[in-house]
Amino acid sequence: MGLRIPYKEMKRIIEKALLAAGVPAEKAAVCAEIHTDSSADGIESHGLNRVPRFIDYVKKGLVNVNTEPEIVSARGAVERIDGHRGIGITNALFAADRAVELAGIHGIGCAALRNTTHWMRGGTYACRIAEKGFMGISWICTENVMPLWGSDVQSVGNNPFCISIPRAGSPVVLDMAMSQYAYGKLGVYELAGKMTEYPCGFDEAGNATCDPAAVARTRRIMPAGYWKGTGLALALDLAGTMISSGRCSHEISVEKDGSCGGCTQIFIAYDPDLFGDYKEILEKIELRLAAVNSAHPTDASRPVQWPGEGMAHRREKNLAAGVPADESVWAEVCRLAAV
Repeated sequence: MGLRIPYKEMKRIIEKALLAAGVPAEKAAVCAEIHTDSSADGIESHGLNRVPRFIDYVKKGLVNVNTEPEIVSARGAVERIDGHRGIGITNALFAADRAVELAGIHGIGCAALRNTTHWMRGGTYACRIAEKGFMGISWICTENVMPLWGSDVQSVGNNPFCISIPRAGSPVVLDMAMSQYAYGKLGVYELAGKMTEYPCGFDEAGNATCDPAAVARTRRIMPAGYWKGTGLALALDLAGTMISSGRCSHEISVEKDGSCGGCTQIFIAYDPDLFGDYKEILEKIELRLAAVNSAHPTDASRPVQWPGEGMAHRREKNLAAGVPADESVWAEVCRLAAV
C-alpha cells in the first residue's frame, strides 16, 4: 500500500539524505526540491524513487558533487557547456537558464551541455523555460537502453524529448521518452504489482507483453511508434552529438559510468514576442487548447487533455493530500537520511 507524505516532509528527508551522502548544502536543497516536485507532479519514477540510485552513484564517484558547469565555447546564440560529470539536475538548470538568457538577447538561444549526468525528469527544464515566458525544446542523449527496430539487443538511447509552450496558466509541456513506457515508469508499475494498459515491451519468447517484470528481465522495451520511435531516438542522438560535440549513445554505453554518465543534453529557448505579436499568438494558443478539451472522448469519464494539463491537477491534489510514495522506497530514503 502506498503512503502519502506531506510535501515539506518529503523534501526535508530527501535533502537530509543528500547531505549525508556529501552533497553540498545549496545543491542538496535544489535537488531535494526538484525530486519532490517531480513526485508531486505524479512522476514518482524520477522523483523520490531516483534518490537511492543517485546517492549510490555519488558514493561510487560516478557523479562529482563538487564541480561546476563550464562554458567552453560560444558563438552568437549558441553555447557549448562541459558539465564535468557534475550533478545532472544543477547542470541542467544552469544550461536551461543560459538558453533563456541567450534567447533574451538574440530571440533564440541554445545551450548544448555535454559530459553531464542524469537530469532526472526532463520536463523540469522545459517547464522552467516556459515559466520564464519562453518556448522550450530540450532532449537528452543517453546510453543504449532500447533495441533498434529489428534488433533484440539494446542499441539506441531512449533519449527523452521535451517541448513547452508558455501561456497565462500552467504551460503546455510534452515530456516523452522514445519508448511507449520509460523504464522508470515500468518500475512504478512493477512496484505496484500492476500490468501496463498497452504493451510495454517483449518477453523472453519475443512476444509483446504488458508485464513490466518480464520487460525488466529482457530489457526489450517497446519503442513508441515501433520503428518510428527508434528512428527518432537515433536522430536525436546524432543531432545532440553534432550540436554539443559530446558523447553519442554508443560511446556512453562503452564507458559504462552508470545511467546517463557522460551524457549530452540540448536546451533551446525561443522568445515568442520576438516579432511583437505575442498577444495574438496567445489567443491562438488558447483557441487551440479549447478545441483539444472539446474533442469528443472515447470514454466520457476521461476528457481529452493537452500535454501537461493533468500534471497541474495532480500537483494541486498531492500538495493538499500528501505526495504519493512507495513504502519500500520511502523507507530506504529515510534510512539514507538516518531518520
